[in-house]
Amino acid sequence: MTRPVYVHDLDALAGQARAVRAALPPPVELLYAVKANPDPGVLRTLAPIVDGFEAASRGELRRLAEVLPGRAPAAYAGPGKTDADVAAALDAGVHRIHVESPTELARLGALATATGRSAQVLLRVNLPVDAPGASLVMGGGPSPFGMDPADAVGCARRPPAGIDVRGIHAHLASGLDAPLAATVAAAVVDWAVAEVDAAEVDVGGGMTVDYTDPDARFDWEGYGRALADVLDSYPGVRLRIEPGRSVTAHCGAYLTEVIDVKRSYGEWFVVVAGGTHHLRTPAAKGHAQPFTVHPRLGAAGPRTDGGPVTVVGQLCTPKDVLSFSSTAGPIGVGDVLAFAMAGAYAWNISHRDFLLHEPPLFRTGDLREVAAEWASRPFGT
Repeated sequence: MTRPVYVHDLDALAGQARAVRAALPPPVELLYAVKANPDPGVLRTLAPIVDGFEAASRGELRRLAEVLPGRAPAAYAGPGKTDADVAAALDAGVHRIHVESPTELARLGALATATGRSAQVLLRVNLPVDAPGASLVMGGGPSPFGMDPADAVGCARRPPAGIDVRGIHAHLASGLDAPLAATVAAAVVDWAVAEVDAAEVDVGGGMTVDYTDPDARFDWEGYGRALADVLDSYPGVRLRIEPGRSVTAHCGAYLTEVIDVKRSYGEWFVVVAGGTHHLRTPAAKGHAQPFTVHPRLGAAGPRTDGGPVTVVGQLCTPKDVLSFSSTAGPIGVGDVLAFAMAGAYAWNISHRDFLLHEPPLFRTGDLREVAAEWASRPFGT
């Protein structure tokens, strides 16, 4: 039996990234949020296309240094930064450190002064901006992310020694369609310019990815036109965005084999090698991961009747559920299931050591071609 495998289509990824870049007005800086997928091949593919990378841990700083030596990250973010974290960011030559609180700003200033360096920062602000329909709201109310507007204004007006406040960062929600993302971006820029005369504004990411419709895409062209309108209103502002999931999600797939099919109280269960310890996305998002069935050549084992199925993995928990489907058709032992949209927040957020199963394999190539080639091999090879 072949171990489950992640497939990254790097050609498709490059095409997606170039399309995003082309849809944005040239002044808008495009950063890639490494947290979405820090795979070395992904980072190397994006490096010549994006304007920079946003890291959110020392581990991500190390990964970028290993994969792209000599290229300093454009931004360093994340709540709960330790002195070691900010020291690592300064050592790495990070262009902008996103500061989450007045206390963090004071600590960063003390460290910069003690080491004879200056830190250029953006203040992360938790603004009361409405985001109806967002899948995850991180601003507009009590939150561990960012600082209240009044605190941000105070920090901008009276920064400690060693600190150069360049502007504002605000990532307020995720799962935003293009019109709502544009509305939020405009509101952030309006506030940043009016309240702190910001020279730079980073409006974050959060562009929606629709797991119920693998063919749907975020409207980058419409979003780009809206950002152009924002820049027309504030021609002196340096505008930056940080997408992650919306860049890489569609360019990765998780492929695995069916080990067993069985009925339980009249319902079909399809048991596959691997599970949510490899692909945690459906458990984390609470959705059914979209998949296609590639029937195994010569498979003679039991099959479902084509009705509704629950696809589960090998873990000793009823929460190890990858997907549900009533339209997948018959599924048999040995068939290959290709879970789409696994290019972001997948292996890198999975509880990979639970039960100590073998990790998945990794390869690059066209997703459909790899699945078809695997299904053409006899089961067990």
